[in-house]
Amino acid sequence: MVDQMRRCSRSVCTNIGEAWRKRRYAAHFISKLSDSEGEAEETRVWLEFAWRCGYISLTVRDELDDTYDKILGQLVTMIDHADQWTIH
Repeated sequence: MVDQMRRCSRSVCTNIGEAWRKRRYAAHFISKLSDSEGEAEETRVWLEFAWRCGYISLTVRDELDDTYDKILGQLVTMIDHADQWTIH
């Protein structure tokens, strides 16, 4: 579980980095942000499993879930307004 959570949480950042380098092409930019969005949601699922299995407290789960909710909100905003971020 730890390994899987570590991999998907790191993928959030790496996909954002890749998206930034691909911002010359709106479709590629959006695709990488979408990948990041998926990895962020996967991380939230693993946090839920970790809590339900007793590995983390509800407080920790809630704090991390809230952080990922904010990250997801920012990713959705960037996807919805990709023209503001891409190079023209």
